[in-house]
Amino acid sequence: MTRIMFVCHGNICRSPMAEFVMKKLVSDRGMDEDFYIASAATHTDEIWAGKGNPIYPPAQRELIKNKIPFDDGKRATLLTKADADKYDLFIGMDGENIRYMHRILGDSAKRKICKLLDFTNCNDVSDPWYTGNFALAFSDIRSGCEALLNEL
Repeated sequence: MTRIMFVCHGNICRSPMAEFVMKKLVSDRGMDEDFYIASAATHTDEIWAGKGNPIYPPAQRELIKNKIPFDDGKRATLLTKADADKYDLFIGMDGENIRYMHRILGDSAKRKICKLLDFTNCNDVSDPWYTGNFALAFSDIRSGCEALLNEL
């Protein structure tokens, strides 16, 4: 089983979209038993008193629009050093995520960390938190997840 952790800043937009897009792609190929897929944040901005915020409503709407099922009970969770031994791949959405993933996970996970769009000819997944363009972020994520799954 391949264990994948998608990571972004707050775990309310890009990484949960990637988590559920990848779960759908894996399911469509009948490979559910071959993968464990989750997502987490590099920062606690969306986690208060130990409880994470849900997927941001515009990200939820983008998933619904694209017929991607998701767990509406999904809450932001923080990436921890202990995750380094639990996952085979840590997939960040942008360069900042990658820097923080290295800091959090340490050297033991160094070879497990990459950006989602490393599997395409693009750079960073567009951040809809700043642009408001959830459709573009979703498109980047879907392309990256399809390329990642093909690579695996």
